[in-house]
This record gives sequence, structure tokens and C-alpha cells, in this order.
Amino acid sequence: MAALDDALPLLRCPTCGADLAREGGVVRCAAGHSFDVARQGYVSLLGGGRARAAPGDTPEMVAARERFLGSGHFQPLATALGDLLEHGFGGQGSIVDLGAGTGWYLANLLDRFPDATGLALDVSKPALRRAARAHPRAAAVGCDAWGPLPLRDHVAAAVLNVFAPRNASEIARVLAPDGAALVVTPGGRHLEELVRPLGLIGIDPDKQARLAGQLAVALDVVERRELSWRMRLDHDGALAAAAMGPSAFHVEPYRLDERVAKLPAQLDVTAAVTISLTRAAERRARPRAPAADASDPAHRRTRPGFRPNRSPGGRG
Repeated sequence: MAALDDALPLLRCPTCGADLAREGGVVRCAAGHSFDVARQGYVSLLGGGRARAAPGDTPEMVAARERFLGSGHFQPLATALGDLLEHGFGGQGSIVDLGAGTGWYLANLLDRFPDATGLALDVSKPALRRAARAHPRAAAVGCDAWGPLPLRDHVAAAVLNVFAPRNASEIARVLAPDGAALVVTPGGRHLEELVRPLGLIGIDPDKQARLAGQLAVALDVVERRELSWRMRLDHDGALAAAAMGPSAFHVEPYRLDERVAKLPAQLDVTAAVTISLTRAAERRARPRAPAADASDPAHRRTRPGFRPNRSPGGRG
């Protein structure tokens, strides 16, 4: 529980905004709002009067992602994120991973920056169970990425957002004045060798323009980097790549198995992403940023067709 205790000063009650403290297996505020700490070590701060959040990634999706990432296929991306943060923050303070999944990217960054602490945010309970043990210096907290984050203002030295929902206004609010946010989205050629054979969701050609509009409301893009590499995948790797993302909601598992079986035993697959290094825009009157829409192929935290209610004054 040490990592969770260290993270509590960053958090606020999702119902009233008050400070939080832990008493045994319960986190509560002075107003009496309480949140149980799961036996795996994470705490869910879903609340604040919002409609019930979508459950996010399923246990099968999380297990597939853990297998795929654990095989090192996305290590070039993890390395690039660390390289950008070398110049983006001082290596100290809290790294908040918004839509953290298993916490794999966060753990990589904490290994690289030994003086930093981590906070993994996700709505999926199966993901939070893994994120809570991803790294000794990382805490895991459940929250709805579409709504206001249960974080105090300006507490994040860095924010990480990899293939996940985002809301620029909330990212800007929680960033420290000199903090940096890294937003990762798939490029047009991402997994292109698997899309047609496996019936996966393709990348919207207007995606980058839509991303630019989402970020510009509250974040300034300091640097944008296009990164691509090749991965040699066997059938297990190809299956995990398909099953860990939003296509898992659209393709029946038995059909996916059948299609993977028809692939070559070894297949070279392209990974292509865009990394945007951003900082909070000058504090100014601005409209609330739209959250990443549910049709976004990189949006892997909600089920297709889900449209969250947007709370006034909230944040993705």
C-alpha cells in the first residue's frame, strides 16, 4: 500500500473535491465519502454523480495486452517516450498514466526515472489489478477518463496517454506549470498487415486532424514525432495484437482464431504511431475540450456505441 499512500496527496474526492486519507482498507474524505481499497491494492474513485462508466477493457483484452507488451514488441515506443521525457520534465515528481491499461509503459518510465513516482488511471478493473503490481513506485486508481479526474490541480510532472481516451482541458488542469504530456495515437499504417486479413478496425484518415483539434483547446504541441518499426509476429503475437485492442469488441474470438490460423507462421508487421509532446497552454478562457470520441480506433476504454454524459466543468 506504500505506493497508494504516496499517491493520496495527489488525489481528491470525486464527489466533493476534498482531500483523501486512508484508514485501513478504506480511502475517505472529511465529508465521509468512502472508497474501498481492493485486495489487489488499487482504489476505485469512480463517482461524483456521473452516469455509470463503461467497464473498459475485458479480462481477455488485458491478458492479451500483457502477453503482447511483455514480449517486447512495443519496446521502441517505450524507449521513445523516455527519450522525449528526458527533455520534457526533470525526472522527479509524479508521472500520471491516463488510460494506463496494465501499467507497462508507466513501469518502463519509472525504471528510467528512479526519482519519479507513478499513478496509473484506468476504468477497467482487470487492468487496474495488473497496474497495481506493475511497479513498486506506481499506484493504481480507477476513474472515468471521460469525466473529471480525481486529481488535484497541477500535481503531475508528466502525463502519459497511450492509445487511450483523453480530454485536453483536464490534462492541462492537472499538469504542473512546467509539466509535459505525451499523447500517443496510431498512425495510418499501424498493424496494416493484420487489418484486412483479420478484419480489424482501420485508422480513420481524419484522425490526426481530429487529434489536433482536441489538443489545441488546452494544450500546445511542442514536438510531434512519427515513429515506425517492424515486428516479427508468430500466430500467438498476431492474435494478441488483435485481441488487445478495440477490434476485440467487433470480431468474435472463434473467427479471429480462424483468421489467424490462415496467416503465415511468421509475419512482419508494421507499427506506426504519432507521439505529441505537449504542455498546458497559457491559462486563458477556453472552451472545454472534447474527449476522444468512441469511434476512435485508439480509444480502447469503452465499448462501441457508448456515449458518455459530459458533466459541466469536467474534462478523457
